[in-house]
Parts: sequence; C-alpha cells; structure tokens
Amino acid sequence: SSGINAEYGGTRKLETDKGSVVVNMAVEYLSFSAHADAKGILQLIKNCQPKNVVLVHGEDKKMDFLIDKIDDQFGIPSFKPANGEQISIPCEPHIVGSITKETFKTVRTNGNHFDGMLVKGEEQLSLLSAEEARVKLGLKPVSINLNYKLAMNLDITPTVILERLHTQLSSIISDQKLGPFKRQLDGTLNLNSVHITCKKEEAGGSVVHVLWAVEDDMVGRTVSDILEECGEGLIVN
Repeated sequence: SSGINAEYGGTRKLETDKGSVVVNMAVEYLSFSAHADAKGILQLIKNCQPKNVVLVHGEDKKMDFLIDKIDDQFGIPSFKPANGEQISIPCEPHIVGSITKETFKTVRTNGNHFDGMLVKGEEQLSLLSAEEARVKLGLKPVSINLNYKLAMNLDITPTVILERLHTQLSSIISDQKLGPFKRQLDGTLNLNSVHITCKKEEAGGSVVHVLWAVEDDMVGRTVSDILEECGEGLIVN
C-alpha cells in the first residue's frame, strides 16, 4: 500500500525501519474485489442450478435488479433477507425411484394417473401397482367386496327382473363406456367383478343384490346409484 501511494505521489523512495528503499519497478493500481458481480452470480446460478437463491450482501436496489434478472433467466425464487431476519423457504420433495415397464404402460394408458405405492428397496424406492407390491412384500391377497341391496315390491319373477335390468343397464353402462353386462345361465348379470342377482322374498316382492370388488368400485357404484335413483321404475319402464 505504501509503495503504491508513494508511486502515485511521485516519490521514488520508501522509508522503512531499515532505512530508505529506492523503488526501481513499475507500479500499477488495479481495482479488485473478492465478490462476484451480477454477471458472475448469474453464471454461478446457471452452473449450479439451485432451487432457491438467497442474496445476503449488496445494495438494496442492486439486489432488486439481480432478483429480477434471476427470475427472468431461471424462474428461481430469490430472497434478500435483512440482517438478523429469519426466512422460510418452501421446498418441494424430490423423490427418485424406479418403475417397471408394465406399470409405466399403465400410467401412460390412464392419462398419467396411477394408483399405486412406493416400496423401499435396498438402494431406492420403487413405484409399484398394488399387486406388484403385494408380491414383492410377500403379503397374502385380501379381497374387499362391497354390496348394495334394493327391495322391489313387484309381482314378477326374479328372472324377469334380471332380464329387464340387463336391457336397461346395458344401455346406460355402454353409454358411459364401462362395458356391457353379460347374462349367465342362472340369470345373474356380470361385468368384471360386478354381480347382480335377484331373489324372491317369502313376505312378497324381490330383492336385487349388487356385489362387487373394490377394484371395480366405479362400475359397482354406478349401478347402485342407478338402482337407487330409478328404483322400480327401471323395471316397470
């Protein structure tokens, strides 16, 4: 520092505790800062690709300018807390896992919607279907069935009731693209796991019974909702 000042003051000698020292070299002044400028900070952000940026040093207006630049170029949330201020930065969880080809095909077929579960392995998580997870974890299959019953005070046989239900439901269900019901030899109606039976009651009338597995809950609930809403009118009409 003394040498630089002496050179700019025109003095070619420096006085030290060991005597005078003649300056026989060129001395130049270079402005240098240990802090990166805005361009350097933007380049650093580009290289590191952080999720958030916190500015802790600088003039207020210049930090506002830099925050706008960061938002324009990277779309990254930026913060400039005051001295001693506490900030809360929201973070989205980033989960890395694997998925089987079969499951991936299901996800794409269903419009990127998939009901499954994450199973922890030795190295990473795996996104599996319920059946894949059951097999991997060595669990026994569990069947959950739902049911709906509707009493009908009609003076017609259960066979006729099922015949008319088949005609009406097939038309409604096919319009909703859920698939047609099939009539079995015993008169019952089936669509996947959905079974519709009808039984004559001793006290008179009949009871329509709808039974379905939870996997076909959409179809089962659709049928039960139709029966609940229309009731005997579905058969009479």
